[in-house]
Amino acid sequence: MDAATPKPRPDYPPRTPPPPKKPVEPPRPEPDTRPLPTPPDPRTQVARRRVAAVIRNRRAANWTLENAPWTPAKTGRLVVEQLIAWSYPLRETERQRWVEVSQLLGEAALADGGRRVSVHLADQDETALVMVLSHHSTQAPQDQARKGEESVLRSLTGLGVLSCGVEHAAGEPGTRRFAVLALPRRDAAPVPISVEG
Repeated sequence: MDAATPKPRPDYPPRTPPPPKKPVEPPRPEPDTRPLPTPPDPRTQVARRRVAAVIRNRRAANWTLENAPWTPAKTGRLVVEQLIAWSYPLRETERQRWVEVSQLLGEAALADGGRRVSVHLADQDETALVMVLSHHSTQAPQDQARKGEESVLRSLTGLGVLSCGVEHAAGEPGTRRFAVLALPRRDAAPVPISVEG
């Protein structure tokens, strides 16, 4: 450098670079032309993990019992007491049949080994449904359990039920067992038990 060229003063600010230019705006997303998904129909969607019975538009009663040796006998007693409370005139033979069906369903639920058992009873059009839900963690029945289910269904059929079945809901722990039996007409009087001596 030349000695005649003056040096810039140190207190003079240096020249600052110009600010950067605005970046080019990114392309805006194109609107989604796909149709919106329809919300699931609550009547067909299973949204719970627990086994549950859905009984609608009819009178019903239910009980939750512990899975204990006395549960089948208690199941039979509760079902018969409720039918009598609903004013069904049950003959002694009909009472015994209801007790046997309920106990058989309760014994099958007891054999599953869950912590509790739910008993559901509903009536409609001179028939009644008894459903016993066993709450256990086994998902699908094994071959041995299926054979046991078949013997339970044969025994229920032998007791004169109108319909019976076993359900293992996919993805839900537990087993549903049910039986449908005919009820006497409410206007029919129970036949008195006569003892001949």
